[in-house]
Parts: sequence; C-alpha cells; structure tokens
Amino acid sequence: MSILAENKAYWTGRASGYSEVNQVELETDQRKKWRDCLQAEIARQFPGIAAAQLRVLEVGTGPGFFAILLCELGYDVTAIDLTPAMLEEAKKNAGRLADSIRFMEMNAETLKFEDASFDVVISRNLTWNLPRPDWAYAEWVRVLKPGGLLLNFDANWYAYLFDEKAQAAYDQDRINSAEQGVWDQNVGENFDVMEDIARRVPLSSIRRPSWDLTQLHCLGLHARADERIWQRVWSEEEKLNFSSTPLFLVSATKG
Repeated sequence: MSILAENKAYWTGRASGYSEVNQVELETDQRKKWRDCLQAEIARQFPGIAAAQLRVLEVGTGPGFFAILLCELGYDVTAIDLTPAMLEEAKKNAGRLADSIRFMEMNAETLKFEDASFDVVISRNLTWNLPRPDWAYAEWVRVLKPGGLLLNFDANWYAYLFDEKAQAAYDQDRINSAEQGVWDQNVGENFDVMEDIARRVPLSSIRRPSWDLTQLHCLGLHARADERIWQRVWSEEEKLNFSSTPLFLVSATKG
C-alpha cells in the first residue's frame, strides 16, 4: 500500500475524532481568533478588495474548520480533501453554509484546477503528512493567480521520531497535559500507525519552515515565515499540548 493510500485509510478512521477537535474550535473563542487571523492575513495582500471578489482554495480541509470560517467572512470558497469521510464531516459541521462551499475530493499533490484559478491558497497541518510536499507546493503555486497569496500553517510534527531532544520535549508535553488534566490530542488509538507513516514521509526529519521558504523561493514566490503565530491562534490547552512543536505560518506571494 502506498503512503498516500495509508494516509487515506488512517484519516478515514480518524475523521469522527478529528471532527470533534474542529467542533470544539467552532464552539469556543478559537473561532474568532482564527477568523480574525485569516481575515488579517488576506486583507494585508488584498487591501480594500471585498471578500466576495476573492476565490480561496483550502487544501486539506479535513472536517472543514477553515472553510467554514472563510465562508463566514464572505470569500468564494473551494475546499478539497483526499478523504471522503473528512468531507462528510466538513459538510455536517458547515450546516447551512455547506451549500455555499464547494467541497471536492482531491489529492493535494495533483490538483484538478486550471492554472491561475485562485487568489488565495490556504492549508493547515497538511504539508508534513504528504509523500511529495515539493509537488504539492508546485501545484498550489500553479493554481494561484499572479499577485495571489499562499498561507500554510504547519509545524515540525513528529520531529521527535528523529531527534532525542525533541523526543524529551514531546514526552514532557504529555506529562504536562496529564498533570493539568487537559485533553491530550496525542494520546489515543492508532497513533502508532501515524508514527509509522511519519517515519516514511520526508518532512518529519527536516527542520522547517526553512525548507518551505527554500521551496517557495525556488518556485519564484516572495516568502516569509512567522514562527510565533501559535501565540496568536492557539488555545491555552493547545499551548500545553504542543509547546514542543509550535505552529508556524509560511506566507508567500506570487509575482
């Protein structure tokens, strides 16, 4: 079985549980934190342009959190995912907004869109999991319009599999979460399956976001990284859960 097929099978099994994570985000102040963040990042690139005039592609929508927020903000939203079970969860979570979002089953590495189709391409917690993240970036850039914006929120997930210091910090996160009595999203069934996949995808052992910046510069984009974005958007529980693996934002513009 290919890594892509293994990923699809794993996330099919995780769809319901991962949807619960998104539901918590939708029901708490995370909804406003993230909505404000997304709006600010997009408005910086497109000042004075109405949201309805901008076509946004979310790659790896999962249970739909970003797609829902972007639709609420008034953007023209297309959201793709490799896993049909995730798309079903996304539609349920979107509720009345589901008909206003184009949900499509698609591989992030081989998009079925024309060149220069979108003003914004956005993703969260996906790139680390891809067998060919360089192909994915090339595709995302291909479908981006000139002057368009790419936003990728990710982290050095599973770096602890390759680094002793990262492993010690990760283990401490588990201890801290247990001591504080918070829901630890890294404890549960089948995490050994994802660890096995993570050992075989390229980005688990590569320090980021420097890799991302190099890739995007090679593709002709102007790119920068915000390695403190986690402080703006994470809940206190997330900060406790994942302090060893802080979220970063890679943003890039297409000339």
